[in-house]
Amino acid sequence: MSAEAAGPPDSAGPPPLVRLLQEFSLEANRYMDAAGGRNDMHRTDLNALAVIMTHTAKNEIVTPGVLRKELNLSSPATTALIDRLHSSGHVVRERQGTDRRQVQLRMTPKAYRDGAAMFLPLSRQMGDAMAEFTPEELEIATRFLTSMIEATIKAGQAAAPPAPPAESP
Repeated sequence: MSAEAAGPPDSAGPPPLVRLLQEFSLEANRYMDAAGGRNDMHRTDLNALAVIMTHTAKNEIVTPGVLRKELNLSSPATTALIDRLHSSGHVVRERQGTDRRQVQLRMTPKAYRDGAAMFLPLSRQMGDAMAEFTPEELEIATRFLTSMIEATIKAGQAAAPPAPPAESP
């Protein structure tokens, strides 16, 4: 085993705030696993519902292709995911357009009820924790987290493999 693999790098690691964000992300994932597990749902199922809810709130159509792209899934994995969500009663497929070829995904009332039941305890705990801060402190935290989300998106785009070149006609 080389010395490089034996221990942590020489630097002290990420700044404390970055470590806290990493820890928050880990704990949020653990919560999703626990809440989803009680409802026989995978983390990917919950992420899919979050994507559908976000797009729906913006009055955007959610197709299997949108879900595939947002969750970075293969076509077969996307189909399996939608089949699970449909079988569990959380999503319906609706045909759209005059030729009815486009499939749109919509969350059902059951999905909203189950989501509220799973995430209301977390929301309450977070609300209680936020009550300890002034509106000004929460504004700064909001700006900070927004910047961290944007930085993470940029880093993710930079880390993604390059798109294959377009085929010429």
